[in-house]
Amino acid sequence: MPQPALLAHDLIRVLGGRPVLDGVSLTASPGHRIGLIGENGAGKSTLLRVLAGEDEPDGGSVTRPADLGFLHQEMPFDTGTTVAAVLDEALREAREDLAELDRLGTELARVPEDDPGHRGVLDAYGERLERAQDRESWDADRRAALVMDGLGLGAVDHARTLGSLSGGQRSRLALAALLVRRPSALLLDEPTNHLDDGAAAFLEEQIRSMPGAVVFASHDRVFLDAICTDLIDLDPAVDGAVRYGGNYSAYLSEKRAERERWERRYAEEQEKMAELRISAGVTAHRVAPDRGRTDNEKMGYGHRAGRVQGAISRRVRDATRRLEELERLQVGEPPRPLRFAAGDLTAPVDEGPRSLIALRGVRVPGRLALDALEVAATDRLLVTGGNGTGKSTLLAVLSGRLAVTEGEVRRRRGLSVAMLTQDSVFERPERTARDTYETAVGAARAEKVPLVSLGLLHEADLDRPVGRLSVGQRRRLALALLVARPPQLLLLDEPTNHLSPGLCDELEDALATGPGAIVVASHDRWLRRRWRGREIRAARG
Repeated sequence: MPQPALLAHDLIRVLGGRPVLDGVSLTASPGHRIGLIGENGAGKSTLLRVLAGEDEPDGGSVTRPADLGFLHQEMPFDTGTTVAAVLDEALREAREDLAELDRLGTELARVPEDDPGHRGVLDAYGERLERAQDRESWDADRRAALVMDGLGLGAVDHARTLGSLSGGQRSRLALAALLVRRPSALLLDEPTNHLDDGAAAFLEEQIRSMPGAVVFASHDRVFLDAICTDLIDLDPAVDGAVRYGGNYSAYLSEKRAERERWERRYAEEQEKMAELRISAGVTAHRVAPDRGRTDNEKMGYGHRAGRVQGAISRRVRDATRRLEELERLQVGEPPRPLRFAAGDLTAPVDEGPRSLIALRGVRVPGRLALDALEVAATDRLLVTGGNGTGKSTLLAVLSGRLAVTEGEVRRRRGLSVAMLTQDSVFERPERTARDTYETAVGAARAEKVPLVSLGLLHEADLDRPVGRLSVGQRRRLALALLVARPPQLLLLDEPTNHLSPGLCDELEDALATGPGAIVVASHDRWLRRRWRGREIRAARG
């Protein structure tokens, strides 16, 4: 049975008076895996919700397969539902396929071939058989066990309720339910959140095996590189959203080339318009009605004046017409992309002991076990490990926010420490980003290092209340507060979460240089592949 396509035409969605989607069209054919790229707030989640039918567009239309799967941010079950019930619902369609095939098979055996109703039963059996083959219904129960194990849920008791699971376990269970169902089209919003390396690699294999269309938003650059057949960039471009063929690496290459073309075209048009304005202005002056005759004209060339003036007048009209046309058709100025321009992320350390902080025999029951760790004055240290292995706990210990129950923590006297946590919460959400920044770093520092100069927030967002910023924008503001007054030891907990791929690349480049010490805890596979400093693996206590 041919898999249906997912089609969207000229979608418009306005939220809070701001157009989030402005004429977006999309064709997701079977076998295509389309990644959505763009800054936070560019409309990735909004587009997915509109495609899924969870949100109605203000304009445009969507044609979607009846069998559409959407990874919800929250599971559509109450907290008392058991894991077994979620899996039963995911397996329901496959079991219905098999039950219906049994019924139709019995009906075919009962109805003679020369019976008028035989053809109808045979067609129904063939249609159901194709559907069951697409869903791999005979293998559904085995697939359910395989998917649960692959996503790190194999040891979870199926009698447990959703309310007893962690947030990460619930997210993985929602993802597992979709993979077990194998819908004809799949929509995913940040599907690798809460996945360790093994689970992410397993998901990549599963998605690549899907016969239908897949559309997803993800900040996971390794995931984008591994599964995409196409990417759609929702950031502003010459002609709006742009679709690119290939994976993330191909996208990066083409994106750089496209930006260069746009900037070159804009510069050429601006230069041409400036020339035409000068030409029109100069020639218009020459044909001014009160302009006196030149000496040459007085000396006998006056008979040519009318002809010359007419030619100049034509040039004025021609230049003016060309200028008006170019102004009407000119390409818009390329929006200034966010650039991480913070300079040094850390402050220099005065002469003294080489070690900034040292841990010995540290234990936090159930959360962290560490025999020894020393962070030097210019260290670059990456902390890795699966979910729940103590990465965030270690950073909390290093920052002094968490006291250890066993072991020793020695800090250099006067050491300045700052930490970017995973959750960016501000006490005064009604304050603007600009006011929040100035209050936190002080007026003098805010004047010396303006918030907009850090390249982490667009100028249009500086006067928006913090509570109305997106999760990613709040996280970038929190990062700005740290780098505006660099500490001697900077601790970053999952720093690439909620940042665009481009900003992630720039942040990672900035981490490599400068004074002071930086400790990063991250599950980001792309970041870890590029890391050039030391690395330790966290272990749960």
